[in-house]
Amino acid sequence: MESFYDNVSKESLIYLGVALVVLIILYWSTSVLMKRLGKNPKYLLPKSAFKRLAKPLVLIFVSVLLRLKALRDLLNLEDAGFWFKKASTILFIFAMAWAMIALLKIIKKAVIQNYDIGEVDNLKARKVYTQFTILERIFIFIIILLATGFALMSFEEIREVGISIFASAGVAGIIIGFSAQQFIGTILAGIQIAIAQPIKLDDVVIVEGEWGRIEEITLTYVVVSIWDKRRLIVPTPYFINQPFQNWTKTSSDLMGTVFLYVDYNVPFDKIREEQTRILKNTDLWDGKVDVLQVTDTKPNYVEIRCLMSAKDSPTAWDLRVHVREKLIVYLQEKYPESIARTTRLTVEHKNDSNED
Repeated sequence: MESFYDNVSKESLIYLGVALVVLIILYWSTSVLMKRLGKNPKYLLPKSAFKRLAKPLVLIFVSVLLRLKALRDLLNLEDAGFWFKKASTILFIFAMAWAMIALLKIIKKAVIQNYDIGEVDNLKARKVYTQFTILERIFIFIIILLATGFALMSFEEIREVGISIFASAGVAGIIIGFSAQQFIGTILAGIQIAIAQPIKLDDVVIVEGEWGRIEEITLTYVVVSIWDKRRLIVPTPYFINQPFQNWTKTSSDLMGTVFLYVDYNVPFDKIREEQTRILKNTDLWDGKVDVLQVTDTKPNYVEIRCLMSAKDSPTAWDLRVHVREKLIVYLQEKYPESIARTTRLTVEHKNDSNED
C-alpha cells in the first residue's frame, strides 16, 4: 500500500512539475514576445503593456493548476475536487475578463500615443481620443457583464433558478423593459456619439447658453468645462436630440467678429487700413482673414463688421477684444466726430458780470 501511494505521489509530482514548467515557458514566451513587439517600430507597444497583462496571466495559470488532479493528490484533497473545479472556473473567468480589459487598454494606449491632443490643429487626435474613450467603456461594460453572467451560470442551482424565473417573468420583463427604456436610450446615445461624433473631447461648444469645452464623455453624461471653471453636466441624449453650437466641429481655427457703430462721415478706408495694421502687429492673428465691411445702416449710425481669424477659439476671443479696443482708441484719437451718438444740446451760460 505504501509503495502504491508513493507511486501515485511521484506521478502527481511529475505531472505537476511538467505543468509548472509549461506554464512558466508560456509566461516567459509571452513576456519576450511583447517586449520584442514593443521594440518593433511597426507595433511599438507601450512599456507598461506586459505589466498590465502579467497579473491576469498568473491568475489564469493558477486556475489551470487548481484544475489538475495531480495537485489534489499531492495535497490529499481528492474529496474537495468539486470546490477546486468551481474555484478554478470562477478564477479563470475573472482572470480572462481582467486580461481582456488590460489588452483593450494596451491597444488604446498603443493607438492614441501616435496622436498629440496638445497640438494646435488637433482635430484628428480629438476624434481618435473620443472614439477610443467611449468604445473602451462600452467594451469594459460588456466584458464585466458577460463575465458576471458566465460566473453565475457555472453554478447549477443558480442556472436552474434563473431559467425558472425567466420562464415565469414575461409580464415583469415587459415592465422592466419599459422602465429601462430611458437608460438604454442613454447608452445608445453614447454609442452614437462615439460613431457619429457630433462632439469630441476638447471641442468648444455653447450648451444652454454657456460657453465651454468638452472635458469628459461617458456613456451616460458629458462634462462641459465652462470658461469660469464651472462644470456643466449634460446627459448624452442632449447632444443627439437638442441643437447646440460646436465651434470646432471640422477644424480648430475660428473666425472672430467685431461690430462698430459709427457716424456717416467716417472714412472707411482709413479704418480698414488701421485694422490691417493692428492685426499685423499682434501674434493672436493667424494671417488668414482680414475683412472690414459695412453691414447695415440706420438713421443715426452705420454698422461696420470687422472679420479676423485665429488658430483656436480662446485666441479668437482675445483677438476680438484686442482689435475692438484698438479701433475704438483710434476713432477717439483720429476721428472723434465720427463716433455714433444721439443728438446733444450744448447750453452756454453767459456771465452776468461780463454783460455789465
